[in-house]
Amino acid sequence: MKLFDRLGKLRDRRRPYCTMIVPAAGESRRMGGGNKLLLPLEGEPVLAHTLRAIDAATLVDEIILATRTECLAEMAELCRRCGLQKPVRVVVGGETRTHSVLAAALEANEKARLIAVHDGARPLIRPEQIDELIRFGERTYAAAPAVPVSDTIKRTEPSTGRVLETPDRAALFAVQTPQVFQAELLKAALQSAVNAEVTLTDDCSAVERLGKEVYLTAGDPENIKITRPLDLRLAEAILAERRKQA
Repeated sequence: MKLFDRLGKLRDRRRPYCTMIVPAAGESRRMGGGNKLLLPLEGEPVLAHTLRAIDAATLVDEIILATRTECLAEMAELCRRCGLQKPVRVVVGGETRTHSVLAAALEANEKARLIAVHDGARPLIRPEQIDELIRFGERTYAAAPAVPVSDTIKRTEPSTGRVLETPDRAALFAVQTPQVFQAELLKAALQSAVNAEVTLTDDCSAVERLGKEVYLTAGDPENIKITRPLDLRLAEAILAERRKQA
């Protein structure tokens, strides 16, 4: 038994410390108001499902939740009720996603060699998928899951709606989270974006701005983001199907 304990400790020392950031400071405009992360999904808040999946991932060492000032106490209480086993902190986010993720990244443990970022509104991620992404991110320094786009995409002129281009669908992917980065690379990329006052919708874009390579790997169509009321009903159906298959 002692031999197995020593081997386990050796593996732990070799793997990189990974901080998971969960942005939770959005305004949920497309959900029609209120905080979508607190909406019930099978009797529990959406965010509770997300946090428990992250907590069950073997390769995540700590969790940092970035939220609005007025939500700090509520989010801290939610984390407590979830009974999370990993160290968890709730910090004040910023006016944009980029500001929020940067604020959380600057609070990461100094041992963190990897920082992962997962949308609080993606409650259907599985712990093993998180671990797979972290391993991939360790090899590539900047990684994200993605699924092929099934719809035809048109690029238009915003003011008139006139179609400018129909990109080749075979080269288009819908990017998901968790996205995983070498810690110092992500911090530098986010700080650069903030300094330039650039609006970004994901964290890979910040790294791309620096001319660094980002790698995609296969995502999961079930790893949906809760954005509109229909998404909640879809998430409930997916969870019900998972129970049947368990």
